[in-house]
Amino acid sequence: MGEPILYNQSITKNPLINALCASAYIVFGVTIMTFMAQPLKNKPDTFFTPIVFLSLLTLSVAVMAFLFFYQPLMLFIEGKKKDAVSLFVKTVGIFAAITAISLVLLFSGVI
Repeated sequence: MGEPILYNQSITKNPLINALCASAYIVFGVTIMTFMAQPLKNKPDTFFTPIVFLSLLTLSVAVMAFLFFYQPLMLFIEGKKKDAVSLFVKTVGIFAAITAISLVLLFSGVI
């Protein structure tokens, strides 16, 4: 029949790439929100404002869950529990470091 299809072949097991993708998604989201909000700055909120906000929040949670949990969950299901925990902790640790660096740059006035 041929080789089995690897369902997680395109998902990275590199915690640095996962954390950078999460950061890039955040930067992308904020950039889009900033440019989209400019024309609406002087308009009052409508019924749809909280709907859009909650939709964006739900999308963000799904993307972050994918970036942080999918690959560790697949490793865990495959019985590679130590690898799963290690990947998750490293990804969160690197993301925490990126966040800390961003905070230092923000409060120092660099960004």
